[in-house]
Amino acid sequence: MQTIHEHFIQTAEVMQGKTLFERPGQPDISFAQMRGSVEALAGALTALGVAPGDRVAVQVEKSPEAIALYLATLQVGGIFLPLNPAYTGAEIDYFIGDAAPRLFVCDPGQQSAHAHRAGPSLALETLGADGQGSLMDRAAGAVPREDAHPCGPDDRAAILYTSGTTGRSKGAVLTHGNLTSNTEALLDCWQFTANDRLIHALPIFHTHGLFVAANMALVAGATMIFLTKFDADQAIDLMERATVLMGVPTFYTRLLKSPRLDGQTTAGMRLFVSGSAPLLAEDHRAFSDRTGQMILERYGMTETCMIASNPYEGARIAGAVGMALPGIAIRITDRESGASLPEGEIGLIEVKGPNVFEGYWNMPEKTASEFREDGYFITGDLGTIAEDGYLRIVGRDKDLVISGGYNVYPKEVEEAIDALPGVLESAVIGLPHADLGEAVTAIVVPKGGPLEAEAIRAALEGTLARFKQPKRVIVAEALPRNVMGKVQKAELRKTHAGLYDHATA
Repeated sequence: MQTIHEHFIQTAEVMQGKTLFERPGQPDISFAQMRGSVEALAGALTALGVAPGDRVAVQVEKSPEAIALYLATLQVGGIFLPLNPAYTGAEIDYFIGDAAPRLFVCDPGQQSAHAHRAGPSLALETLGADGQGSLMDRAAGAVPREDAHPCGPDDRAAILYTSGTTGRSKGAVLTHGNLTSNTEALLDCWQFTANDRLIHALPIFHTHGLFVAANMALVAGATMIFLTKFDADQAIDLMERATVLMGVPTFYTRLLKSPRLDGQTTAGMRLFVSGSAPLLAEDHRAFSDRTGQMILERYGMTETCMIASNPYEGARIAGAVGMALPGIAIRITDRESGASLPEGEIGLIEVKGPNVFEGYWNMPEKTASEFREDGYFITGDLGTIAEDGYLRIVGRDKDLVISGGYNVYPKEVEEAIDALPGVLESAVIGLPHADLGEAVTAIVVPKGGPLEAEAIRAALEGTLARFKQPKRVIVAEALPRNVMGKVQKAELRKTHAGLYDHATA
């Protein structure tokens, strides 16, 4: 097995002057230049005392230099720990206390706020969005390091912290084998090659932007059109010379709002990928109608990288996330007994394969509770595999509503609501109810004009069994989302927790 760093060095040796990073309004960066930056940073990390197994925590804005720092960390045998730039000081206190990194790299503008963290056991350096900062100054004066610390598939490569919506954040430990196996599987399944030009508008502190999009380009020898944020008009302009867009559902919602999106503006594109949150079936169909291209939806999570994908060649089904990637096994189990369920039944999604993480950092009991004795990881997602072999996600296990003793799967109710006229989207949650235990509750976002809550409830009467029908419908301007576009149902439950405090039925 080759590590991602070894793959990159091999690719850079071949590609040399080919553009790796294309940045609007800024100079291009070639594979050879990137290799030079990586080796200089590896020399700087070594001089700073970063040893194999040490954590390198990074809270910086998106830049090619941040990608180079990731590769340099892998080169010296360190463990890369990317952190969302939006995290507060208190959150950073937790991550540093938990992961005990040897080096913390922050934005130059935040250096004074973090100065108190520096000490004998923690070095503090800076790296800005413009590629400037004390770390790059050190790299410029360091002896470049060409050798790499030998790493095997089971050696640790990265720690990604989960969002912590149901408790304190957990650090998912990903190995070199996890990253390499997943990248190689995706390159094959999506037919991604050096001929591709990827519009990269995702953040790089997350699996999607770093371990899917960036890793694929670094290994394949493709060019990344590297954007700090997503802008629909800019993306449409770039499609003339791009081939692939990897995005979250929000990207496609915004693209569909542009009258410029059509078959002509997307003619040069061969692949549109969506992930990190469910894509609305309506958007899937509308995109196909407008462009003649079907969005490829896939399924993954922090602990597993990518698990399943709709096929590159074959039917891409709205509302489905496809089939298991090569080398990965998926099964559906009963959430109470753990027994495997037959085709078509809803249960917990469990996964096993070289993509599955080692465990949670410093949390052996939590790790043990998330794995079956035969090595399958319990994802916490609910889903079903139908006769066609496609996996469909029903929702998170923690989002399952048990009302009056009946299981209500939010996805089913949401699909019924979303199909109603005037509805843009909805989120269904369970809220405490004295009589029912939990009451099915819908938060609904209108599409333009006004919506009547009672009219929505009335429209569902002939569509859903009574126990599935929302006791209340709340009309809202928008749904709360995290940076990757995933609806934050825990926040909705917290906001509306007392809705039924005085309910009598």
